[in-house]
Amino acid sequence: MWVYEEVVNGQKLTEIINTQHENIKYLPGYKLPENIVAVPDIVEAVKGATVLVFVVPHQFIRNLCKQMKSAISKRCRGISLIKGIDFNESGPLLITDIIKSELNIPISELNIPMCALSGANIANEIAAEKFCETTIGYENQEDGELMKELFHDDMFRVGLVKDVPGVQVCGALKNVIALGAGFCDALEMGNNTKSALMRIGLIEMQRFAKKYYSNVKLETFMESCGVADLITTCYGGRNRKCAEAFITTKKPWHVLEEELLNGQKLQGTTTAKDVYLTLKKDNALEEFPHMVTIYRIAFEGLPVERIVLDI
Repeated sequence: MWVYEEVVNGQKLTEIINTQHENIKYLPGYKLPENIVAVPDIVEAVKGATVLVFVVPHQFIRNLCKQMKSAISKRCRGISLIKGIDFNESGPLLITDIIKSELNIPISELNIPMCALSGANIANEIAAEKFCETTIGYENQEDGELMKELFHDDMFRVGLVKDVPGVQVCGALKNVIALGAGFCDALEMGNNTKSALMRIGLIEMQRFAKKYYSNVKLETFMESCGVADLITTCYGGRNRKCAEAFITTKKPWHVLEEELLNGQKLQGTTTAKDVYLTLKKDNALEEFPHMVTIYRIAFEGLPVERIVLDI
């Protein structure tokens, strides 16, 4: 398992994981299996792998792929657990497409395309073996069944959908909608208002997915990766938590990341900005009033009360 090397309490994080079998910084209180070995060298970590599981903040994926490119086997299969999408001047980019592009492994050589996993999956609840569901999107059913076999157990139920773009768009945009839920909580407007904002947000998530990926299946949004993850994130996720604090404390986002997330990066703020810039370029801001308002509250000083007045 590749781990970004950090020093925690005067000791390297990889050494702590390998001796104490616990990630004391990011998942404290839960023991890891002893056959998990933390490695700080990405090339060493991926050598000889037949399946790669990508779980890093989406803004770092390009650099990591460049580093590991020389060590990847052409027989290797991959699955992305990254809840985000990237953007360039042309529009949104799926993380699975970025990985394949950066590793320079065409589908003909990879044999089976990459999958994507996303769902209502809060890490500490999974570590505590509390029941949850997740969704794996696949292009080839054989590949999807293989990944399901790797991940599924009695307490972690895997559903399959033939919709790789839909699974990833859900995983990215729910973080933006969760910012709006946090703004709502800061105003103490209650659950009726919050539910309304979540419903409107879900509609805009579907609209965005269809606008940029015409083959997305709307039923994907009824899976764990869609409405279930949206509910979980809007009530218990880090984006909601930081958005509420952004209003109540008036502290900037980077300070809240340090204070509330132990230095981990928010995905919702980055995605909100990228979504806004893409919609602006495509003259589509009026089609997505809720996500536009979330962006303007987060970055342009729009009064938070507009969260319910501009929809």
